[in-house]
Amino acid sequence: MINKELDKIDIGILNLLQKDATITHKAIAHTLNISPTPVHVRVKRLEDEGYIKRYVAIIDYKKVNRGLIAYTQVQVKPHAEENLIAFLDEVTKLDEVLECSHLTGKFDFLLKIAVRDMDEYNQLLRNKLAKLPKVDNMESLFVMSQAKHETGINLSK
Repeated sequence: MINKELDKIDIGILNLLQKDATITHKAIAHTLNISPTPVHVRVKRLEDEGYIKRYVAIIDYKKVNRGLIAYTQVQVKPHAEENLIAFLDEVTKLDEVLECSHLTGKFDFLLKIAVRDMDEYNQLLRNKLAKLPKVDNMESLFVMSQAKHETGINLSK
């Protein structure tokens, strides 16, 4: 459910910015049939309130020689809070790790990793991941192809 503070114009702005963060306030205003000044005010409010976290360019991993994508599940033992925090403190420093999510289930964390090739992944696994605090078990899944990759969510539904 959408936050009650967001109206149709806010949702429209967010949907447009998710599709193209370079869209001008004038273009947003034209699309939403309002004037540019309220768009500017609303965008600033959405940024200040944390709805808009940042603006980014989506890079094609293959074109920058990081075409091997792995999802690595990591189990930390024992399951003490300080061990989980110690792992997080270190894993989030690794440039190869694009995402780190804390999970329920057998594994504690899911890492999305982008590297050049299997040799680079093997080096990362042996020389960095396996040496992180309290790592007990890891399992990796490699992306063979990608049918869908969305960076935004449809807020209109």
